[in-house]
Amino acid sequence: QVQLVESGGGSVQPGGSLRLSCAASGYTDIAYCLGWFRQVPGKEREGIAAIDSDGHSNIADSVKGRFTISKDNTKNTLYLQMNSLSPDDTAIYYCAAARSGRWWDLLPRDYTYWGHGTQVTVSS
Repeated sequence: QVQLVESGGGSVQPGGSLRLSCAASGYTDIAYCLGWFRQVPGKEREGIAAIDSDGHSNIADSVKGRFTISKDNTKNTLYLQMNSLSPDDTAIYYCAAARSGRWWDLLPRDYTYWGHGTQVTVSS
């Protein structure tokens, strides 16, 4: 069973940075893709970034140049480095896993396993 636990959310001023972490387990013996998503109440969940087991990654245009996805295989941990944050980035951020190597896939419906999310609030 795949388990995902996010951490690192919080409150930050506009222009600031945060790094989210996702501790993952239970998937290491399969082809997989890990991704970050975010959701604002009343809106659809949005795909932010994804990475596969070989390190191929995709970043959504909405955050390209500001957000970076990475992973540490020794720690089974996924990261999302977020820079130049703006109030529009305020959302609950989720880590998710898909049983595929489709690193370009940012569609929430294609991901099977989800963490509980971590709140990110950007305000002055």
